[in-house]
Amino acid sequence: MLEAFLQHFGYPAVFLGAFLEGEMSLVLAAYLALRGYLEIEPVMILAFLGTYASDQFWYFLGRRHGRRILARRPRWQALADKTLPLVRRHPDLWVLCFRFIYGLRTVMPVALGLTGYPWGRYLVLTAIGAGLWAAALGLAAYHIGAALEALLGDMRDAQLLLLGALVLLGVSLWLYRRMRRSQD
Repeated sequence: MLEAFLQHFGYPAVFLGAFLEGEMSLVLAAYLALRGYLEIEPVMILAFLGTYASDQFWYFLGRRHGRRILARRPRWQALADKTLPLVRRHPDLWVLCFRFIYGLRTVMPVALGLTGYPWGRYLVLTAIGAGLWAAALGLAAYHIGAALEALLGDMRDAQLLLLGALVLLGVSLWLYRRMRRSQD
């Protein structure tokens, strides 16, 4: 049952998860690849495509509505205010690396769009950054999971319990973030 569900919805869920959230969905997908439900290469490609599409979406929203978006989200405004002076000094480095800094994944594309950062350059540098992120996090999660499995022994008996716990953790984190955003 789980296998059939993942065959139909697993890969689209990786793309959507990377578009909406990122890290947790890629780590969960890497675990599913380790368990044989998905393949790690398509997981990393879809995570790349999802996060890249999200970056472009938020960048264009930032170009058109950046001030309004930041005004509605005081926490984002504070992060943008704190990072924009750094972005102005090293813009290309920030475009390459922002997704590796927790909490900046959505704010930075909005802020970069607001600053008028060149779109063509943004397309290329975010592609490089998103590719590095998807490969590094996907492979790290996959190999750390394999190492933990080797240390802890065969976990096949507990895989559904562990998968359920990971999904519960992911949903809990998503709900927590959503509640914090609604309070901002």
